[in-house]
Amino acid sequence: MTDFDYEMPGEFYSRKKQGMRPSSLTYQRFDTVAEAIRFAMEDLPSAALGGCMLETNGERLGARELRELYASPRYPLARPISRTGK
Repeated sequence: MTDFDYEMPGEFYSRKKQGMRPSSLTYQRFDTVAEAIRFAMEDLPSAALGGCMLETNGERLGARELRELYASPRYPLARPISRTGK
């Protein structure tokens, strides 16, 4: 994913609780994939990340890919500063 474009729009699907039926998905559209990834990594409980999917440019990304893209040095948005110094 070295050439990944964080500026593409993205559609984000998530479940509020693990084990919920597919019909209970929550949908959000983001102007950029970077904003969708920030939402997934910073606003959702970590336990909910496994039930998430981001769709952009015909590609579907799950929790593993979202974590990798967020951790990438190419991620364009500022990450919160850890209070523990980690």
